[in-house]
Amino acid sequence: MSVYDNVACGLRWRGEKKDKIAEKVDHILEMVGLKDYKNRNARTLSGGEAQRVALARSLVLEPEVLLLDEPTANLDPVSTSKIERLISYIARQRNTTMIMATHDMSQGQQLADRIGVLLEGRLVQTGNATDIFRSPQNEEVAHFVGMENIMEGVIIESNDGIAMVNIGGNAIQAVSGQPTGKEVYACIRPEDITLALSSTQSSARNSFQAKVTQITYLGPLCRVEINCGFRLIALVTRISAEELNLQAGREVYATFKATGVHIMRR
Repeated sequence: MSVYDNVACGLRWRGEKKDKIAEKVDHILEMVGLKDYKNRNARTLSGGEAQRVALARSLVLEPEVLLLDEPTANLDPVSTSKIERLISYIARQRNTTMIMATHDMSQGQQLADRIGVLLEGRLVQTGNATDIFRSPQNEEVAHFVGMENIMEGVIIESNDGIAMVNIGGNAIQAVSGQPTGKEVYACIRPEDITLALSSTQSSARNSFQAKVTQITYLGPLCRVEINCGFRLIALVTRISAEELNLQAGREVYATFKATGVHIMRR
C-alpha cells in the first residue's frame, strides 16, 4: 500500500469518516517528516523511513501506551537520530506513555525516565538512569551497563562515610558506609577517570602513577587500558589522547574522585 494507506488503515478499521482520516493522516505525516511521501509505495522506502511510517501508523490512533521493540535496530546513525528525536518529541508534546525495549545503552539513558534491566528473563533492577548506570546493585548489572572497572577489594578503614578499600595491596578511597573487613567490589566508570602526564592538585582523593598498556580508538573517543598496580580502563576523547601522545608504555597519572567509586558487597 501507499504510505498514506498504511497510516490510515487503523482509522478505517475504527470507522472514522474519510475527511477526518485525511486530516489526521496529513497531520501525523507532517509530524514524522513524511508528508511529501504519502503517495509513495511503502515497499520503496528506506529502513528509517519505513520505521517512521510504522510510528505514524501507531500514533495516528492516539494510543495511551505505545510499545516499541528495538525501534532503531539495523538503522544507520542518521535514521537512528531522527527516530530518537521523534520519540522524545512524542513523549514531551503528547505525554504518551512509552515502553521501549533496547540494547542501546546510550539510547536508554537519553530517552528513558525510568529503566528496567532484564537479564535472562529476570527484572534485576529498576530506577532512573543515574541509579542504573552509576549505582548498579550487583556485579551482573554492573557488567551489563558498561561499568568496565569492577575490582575485588576489602574495606580496611571506614570513617564518616569515607571508606578505604584495599585492592591488591593498593588503597583507594570511596564514599561508602560499608564496615571495616567487608569484602566488596569497587566499581568505576571509565569516563570518570582523568589522565594527565604529571600529578596535579585537585579535589579528587585518588591519584595513581600508571603505565598505558593498550589503546583502542572508538570514533571520537579513546579507550585506554592502564596498569597502576591494578588494571583500569579510562575513556577519554580522541583529541585528549593525541594531546597527551598516549601510546603503549607511556607513563601517566590516573585520577578519580571518591564519589566516582561505587561500592557493592560481594
